[in-house]
Amino acid sequence: MRNTFGIIFSVIIIACIFAFKGNESGTIAPGQQPQIAVDNKGVVRVVYGDKDKIFCVTSVDGGASFTAPVLVATVPNMHLGMARGPQVTSSLNYTVITAMDKAGAIHWFRQSHATGKWSNMGTVNDKTGSAPEGLMSIAADKADNFYAVWLDIRTGGNNQVYFSSLSSKSMRWTKNTMAYQSPDGHVCECCKPNIAVNGSEVAIMFRNWLMGSRDLYVARSANGGKTFGAAQKLGLDTWKLNACTMDGGGILLGDKGAIYTTWQRKGGVYFAKAGQPETFIAKGRNCDISGTGDNLALTYQQNDTVKMVSLKSKQTIAIDKGAFLQASALPHGKTLCVWEQAGTVKFKVL
Repeated sequence: MRNTFGIIFSVIIIACIFAFKGNESGTIAPGQQPQIAVDNKGVVRVVYGDKDKIFCVTSVDGGASFTAPVLVATVPNMHLGMARGPQVTSSLNYTVITAMDKAGAIHWFRQSHATGKWSNMGTVNDKTGSAPEGLMSIAADKADNFYAVWLDIRTGGNNQVYFSSLSSKSMRWTKNTMAYQSPDGHVCECCKPNIAVNGSEVAIMFRNWLMGSRDLYVARSANGGKTFGAAQKLGLDTWKLNACTMDGGGILLGDKGAIYTTWQRKGGVYFAKAGQPETFIAKGRNCDISGTGDNLALTYQQNDTVKMVSLKSKQTIAIDKGAFLQASALPHGKTLCVWEQAGTVKFKVL
């Protein structure tokens, strides 16, 4: 009888933790730096770190409830915090996670959607110890092709922007290539580069270091990352700064090559299409962008509160207390938000 009562009690506790109703915030688990991936069938995966461990929770009902956390892997001395942490993206048959250790290795793990099992697949970077800064992003198309961008010091010991891809028929990432090298010696060493994919179009965004300015730049490829064009500065103003900003922004790649970006400059959050003037959104930091078509939304942190603003309606929503808010559009027209709050991973569906 006691065992039965204990099982029932445990089920109730799990249900309270991993499901919620209305506009309340739910708690996933203790952890940091949550990231969201939605596969072709609409299955949602949230990946986060807790010390040296990587965990994943899954939702098949549009974020209304999540499974208990699954341990993906343990990465000794894993980077975690301040935009450093496990990255995740999903496609047709696979989900890929990358995680960087402080010695400079980029580990990657793959889940087969057919079996649900995670496998340790080795490393992304083909130069030992080349990525000690711990800043990278990954993305995928709809056909199991994956793409990665990160800061790498193999060229002269300074951080430059490196790229690699993984085809649907391969078990190994391609030979790493330098997508951009700053003529002033290095790009900004403390800001996460970002990547977006749409078919064969790939766009990467990074904070540069040119003549003392730390501005955001975009480079694009029309052939799946085989070659990148010249990097293009975002925004009309510049930010002269001899300090680390720790703020890389976010990027989306729309139809017909349209590139949508958000980033922070001088304590303000901006939105910009590549090649067009920037628009001031609000005072804040740690911004990102999500959505499709005309339904784009920006997320950002203002003091100790995370917020989301619709670019279409201009409506701003205060989500909750916390930091490092991430959002993803869901197939049924809603948006899933995840963020850090006092050492826990929180979520809400809007």
